[in-house]
Amino acid sequence: MVNSGKFSERLKKIMDFHGLSSSAFADRIGVQRSSISHIISGRNKPSLDFVLKVTQEFPDVELYWLLNGKGDFPITSLENQPESLPNEHTKVSSSSRSTEEIERIVIFYKDGTFKNFKN
Repeated sequence: MVNSGKFSERLKKIMDFHGLSSSAFADRIGVQRSSISHIISGRNKPSLDFVLKVTQEFPDVELYWLLNGKGDFPITSLENQPESLPNEHTKVSSSSRSTEEIERIVIFYKDGTFKNFKN
């Protein structure tokens, strides 16, 4: 679960790093200015759509860092990102695979929806 107070601190860190006011940040990610104010004050929790807009607009913001503070900000290269599902940047050989079973896979779409697949 996302800690709203810590989330707002990380949001402020992103704004400070990029030299943006709350209004400019809201305009940049395409949300109402009041949304930023309400999230920073702790009145509202961030929606999935809000989080995705931040990570899409600012590629130096890693999703896990934004949500729970784990990882680094800003991301400087693909090498600093946590391990994830293989894509065009990573290759996994069968010899490096673990014997652990996958419990769940969640796919997030750009429109803010997601699909949850459980084993």
